[in-house]
Formats: sequence, structure tokens, C-alpha cells
Amino acid sequence: MLATRLTRALAAAALATASLAGTAVAATAPVGFGPHVSFGHGAGSSFSGGNWGGYASFGSWTTATASWTEPSVTCRSSNDLFAPWVGIDGDGSSTVEQTGVATDCSSGRPVYQAWYEMYPAAPVYYSNSVSAGDHFNATVTRSGTSYTLTISDTTKGWTKTTTKSLSSARHYSAEAIIESPTDSYPSISGNTISFTGVKFDGKTLKSTNPSSLNADDRGTNTWIPNAIGSDGTSFSITRH
Repeated sequence: MLATRLTRALAAAALATASLAGTAVAATAPVGFGPHVSFGHGAGSSFSGGNWGGYASFGSWTTATASWTEPSVTCRSSNDLFAPWVGIDGDGSSTVEQTGVATDCSSGRPVYQAWYEMYPAAPVYYSNSVSAGDHFNATVTRSGTSYTLTISDTTKGWTKTTTKSLSSARHYSAEAIIESPTDSYPSISGNTISFTGVKFDGKTLKSTNPSSLNADDRGTNTWIPNAIGSDGTSFSITRH
């Protein structure tokens, strides 16, 4: 735990420096975001899931896009860490290309940071200001081994686009996800997170025959995606 807190403190210091410089910075997360992993807590437990909650569709997708409004949170512990994101790969493969917004409570208060990750490389956090209530559009596009990751804060009016290469991807899935690599979510307003405009290769989420994924929360709660909306592109995830 001490090492984890130290790692987070160093990452926070790096982010503060980057903010002053107006650049992005690679930060080592205490537990990296990454591929879908299923786990539970104890035999017969009624609460089980994994590190991903939301919907994933299998196939060799070239574009994944989604929108959401960043929820307001209250930190319950310094271990709380979660992110809504959109990406390609990771469910059935060992690489993920993803972008979203992380909320980190390691300092005792929520800190919101937009980021991208070309897993297994470390996440890279942008210095652009992010607040609860901001609306985001995010897209990951693949062309061969080249990936373009774009995230826009339409509330504050900024956009960040990054292009990276990754030759080891296996192109197994596309997804719109919430993830807590620490298995510990803060208290989220309304106990619900909503995605809209979810499309893979221009197809509505519903038409891609997606699989729903439950996310574990401290072994006592589960984040469960609700049914996809009538527009075929929207859904919410609720803590149970």
C-alpha cells in the first residue's frame, strides 16, 4: 500500500509539472488499465465480475466511438480509481488501444484526467483541464498497425488526437467500458454512468451483437450494464 501511494504521488507530481508545461505526460498508473480480466470474491459470492463493465463486440473492428458526460464523484478511499473509455482490442487479446477520462482519488479528492493508452505501454495523461459534468466524444480508429486516438471535451472546447503504431494487436473486439484497475470505485452521483452514440465501424452497438460485462466493485457491489436503448447506441451502467 505504501508503494502504491508513493507511485501515485510521483505520478501526480509529474502530471502537475506537465500541466504547467501544457504537454502530455506518460504516467505509471498504480495498476495499469488493460485487457478484460474476470474475477470474483469468494466461492458462492453473489457479487462477481471483472475489471470491465459495459459492452464489447467481437470482430476485427477498425473504428470505435462513444460519448459520455463525466460523472461527479465523492471519494470513499484513496484507492478509488476508475475510467469510462472507448477502445479496440483487449477482450481476448493482450493489447488494448483506448482513450477516456480517469478519476483518481489517491490524493483524497477526485482528480480528473483525460488519457490514452496503447497497452501494454503505460497510459499517457493529457494536461487539459477536465471537470465533472464535462461532455466527451472519443474515437479510436485503426489503419493497419496505426491507431488514431481522439478525445474531445465539448464543454471546454478542446480536442486531443494522438497517432501511434502497435504491431502486436490481434483485433478481437471493440468496446465502451468503465474500468477500475484497483477494483475500487468512488461514490458516483446517481450510481449510474451513461454512454451515448456508441458505434463500431459506423454500426450501432446493438446491431453488432455485443456481450454485456459486469464490473466488480470492492467485492460487495457490481456495476451492471442496462439494456441498450431504442436508438441502438446508448446504455447506462448501474451499481447494484
